Amino acid sequence: MGSHSEPYKAAGVDITAGYRAVELMREHVSRTAGDGVLSGLGGFGGLFAPDLRAIAEPVLVSGTDGVGTKLKIAFALDKHDTIGIDCVAMCVNDVICCGAQPLFFLDYIACGRNVPERIAAIVGGVAEGCVQAGAALLGGETAEMPGFYPEQEYDLAGFAVGLVDKSALLQPDSARAGDLLLALPSSGAHSNGYSLIRRVFDIESGVLDTYSAELGMTIGAALIEPTRIYVRAVRALLEAVRPRSLAHITGGGFYENIPRSLPQGLCAKIERAAVRIPPLFALIARNGCIDERDMFNTFNMGVGMTAVVAAADADRALAALQAAGVAAYVLGELAFGEEGVLIC
Repeated sequence: MGSHSEPYKAAGVDITAGYRAVELMREHVSRTAGDGVLSGLGGFGGLFAPDLRAIAEPVLVSGTDGVGTKLKIAFALDKHDTIGIDCVAMCVNDVICCGAQPLFFLDYIACGRNVPERIAAIVGGVAEGCVQAGAALLGGETAEMPGFYPEQEYDLAGFAVGLVDKSALLQPDSARAGDLLLALPSSGAHSNGYSLIRRVFDIESGVLDTYSAELGMTIGAALIEPTRIYVRAVRALLEAVRPRSLAHITGGGFYENIPRSLPQGLCAKIERAAVRIPPLFALIARNGCIDERDMFNTFNMGVGMTAVVAAADADRALAALQAAGVAAYVLGELAFGEEGVLIC
């Protein structure tokens, strides 16, 4: 007889639903298993043995994040099978900025009520994100927390661990004036700015089901589009050239994130006309009466990641990214200045 507690169930925690959820997610997790994975689901810890034979000075790189209030869009649409991709993306896209290959990922789901099929759908998205990143879904935790979360809501967070040789770490201090800034296009708003987005669009009013000719889809479909994972494209870039640095454009947009990839005394000079802004951001700005400075300081504006490369390496870098399926383009150049980012 398996573990079971009627008093605990009466308090809102169904242990057997947890077991059912684990069984449903097992197939998803198995998709991500690869070399180095030494454990399956059910242990107290996930085991991973990295291959260090070709690495002189191994450096572990970690990243952690959640999905944020984009989850409210998933709740409103009752769509839970892609939100896990966002969770993985927000972590592994940070890890790759150091030049590291993500090795494994762990997730944490806290919910008001454990609905096994919904939990499995969430984990299915996490597994898909891990497959895209080339990382193993090594384990996770599902916590049923009645009275803390509404029954139909949950929170989702996770963390990733990557590996890089110390000699291959990307160093922003190597950037020079005259280097070019490349844009790697985003798939939409990714997982940032959704508190503002939810003020712009009243998601309880049915607007998410409204078709927008400007977007070519419903507003809900545009807003739930999962965050793009750049790991494979960046690995292709690293094989072609040695970029100076990378920046993951998340909350804070251009003005907060691009300067993190630059040394003191240099700024990114970006020509406004060079930025390829998708229609979604124009719709947000117009409906919310948001000025352009605030848009660039909140959203990725169609640029999910930037790369600084030497001007002489730009053509090879662009070709490598485009061959990897990312239609990268030149966004601007580095110049002397203390502004961090200058859009003109």
